[in-house]
Amino acid sequence: MIAHTIPRRLPVPTPRIAITMEADLLAAVDHCVGEGRYPNRSRAIQAAVRLMSRLWRRRRLREALALVDPEEARRWAEETFEGDLW
Repeated sequence: MIAHTIPRRLPVPTPRIAITMEADLLAAVDHCVGEGRYPNRSRAIQAAVRLMSRLWRRRRLREALALVDPEEARRWAEETFEGDLW
């Protein structure tokens, strides 16, 4: 019997940066770390930036969708998927 192994992903080095942060924001980060929500400051700040990025992308998508004419989108979909069975 041949055993198959799943290849492990090699860890990618994470760049290090230095930031300046207002004392009240740093206190909030430390509070989250102290409560055990995150293992360290880096992970807490990464989560905050990830959330901020996700919110920006959603906002841009909403703004783009607001420009779409629903009737034109319906016509396009009918032309594009005409006869396609799901």
